[in-house]
Amino acid sequence: MFTHADLRELQTRSLKMQSWIREQTFSPESQKVLRRFSSWEVAELILGMNQSTFRGRLAADPTFPAGKVEPDGRQRWFSLEEINTLRRKLKVKGKSLQPERPKGRAFRTAIANFKGGAGKSTVALHFAHAAALDGYRVLVVDFDPQATLSHSTGLTDVSEEQTVWGIMARDLINETDRMNAAPVAAESGTALPRRTIPAGIRDLGLQDLRIGDFIRPTNWPTIDIIPSCANAAFVEFASAQYRHLNPEWSFFAAVSRYLDALPDDEWDLIFFDCPPAIGYQSMNAVFAADMLCIPSGPGYWEYDSTTSFIGQLAEALEDLSDGFAQTFPAGKITLPKVFRDVRFLLTRYEQGNDLHRAMYEAFGKVFGDRLSQHPIEATRAVEQSNRFLSSVYEIDYREMTRDTWRRARGTFDQAWKEHHGHMMRAWSDMAAAEAGENLPRGEDVEE
Repeated sequence: MFTHADLRELQTRSLKMQSWIREQTFSPESQKVLRRFSSWEVAELILGMNQSTFRGRLAADPTFPAGKVEPDGRQRWFSLEEINTLRRKLKVKGKSLQPERPKGRAFRTAIANFKGGAGKSTVALHFAHAAALDGYRVLVVDFDPQATLSHSTGLTDVSEEQTVWGIMARDLINETDRMNAAPVAAESGTALPRRTIPAGIRDLGLQDLRIGDFIRPTNWPTIDIIPSCANAAFVEFASAQYRHLNPEWSFFAAVSRYLDALPDDEWDLIFFDCPPAIGYQSMNAVFAADMLCIPSGPGYWEYDSTTSFIGQLAEALEDLSDGFAQTFPAGKITLPKVFRDVRFLLTRYEQGNDLHRAMYEAFGKVFGDRLSQHPIEATRAVEQSNRFLSSVYEIDYREMTRDTWRRARGTFDQAWKEHHGHMMRAWSDMAAAEAGENLPRGEDVEE
């Protein structure tokens, strides 16, 4: 017979092992530290330059970062800060190395699927790191109480108040206060009943937190995170209670309202790592997203689960649209929810596996050009990176054969490049649309 006390004892024992694993994986201070990148990586894989050209440019300008030279003098290693300084100063064939960035707010991608183990956290982590190496400033939001993404950034001491749950509870208080202050409802014109938030919620002081209080730095200098933790798992139960306290509260838009309050130029890209379920947290993620990326393994049951996920998500979004159509608060959000793009990405793919190839064809017949042409391949290096809570980009290629490392990195590079192309088209369209909405009346956007 097991009770909650027995489960707590098991967790305590597991936490001790978790601490030991972190000591073996991270630095002696149990903090994850981003490695340096070799001049070969910087030139060919990050900046897209010939190595000899890169070395010549460094030698010609003493103001450029010189990196850290190995004791034998054969190789230089650069920090990401130094790489970004080089990116700002260097030009290749007269072109800037700065990444393309449409005007307006950061572009948001939700990485979601109903199926657990589909590779959501792996894709979110690798896309965030690939984007950072391209020069983008990235914010990742961990919606999953399993907190895999948070742990992969080295964060373990996270309280639930600083997670998505805290953002949602803060939004409940602020939205309820706004509704109580309004003399009539925004749409119907009828008086709203006064809603009361219990002292147990108000006394947490979440309404007094600034928007930046939920954001933590990571071991990557240009990546920040809104983390998660195991204690945030009760958000589904708490949110149901919150809806009872204020049925007019548009709970699914809490995170979107929060992100709308962030400075437009603070980050370029935002990635959401969603939990393997359709609930209050995942609905906040997909509703705040501009683009939906749906990873799936290459098996039949995963295809079946992906199909169920799409159907349940469509039904949930339809219900929200119908249920809140008359009471939705004014702001940047509109109903029904519109995505700029929806993409499908196969993970753990083995080219030599007949079943995987057959399932890839099946996905392609159904989803057409929305299916990525570059699935994430299953490689030993990818497996090793997952085991050590790291991305392939964080692993030093000297820890294995360079060919093994390059193959693993190549599969994510190709997937990211393809995603980036679709994202840029959607981002440009979004920026143009928002620019048009902000024009004074009487002015039109040039075609």
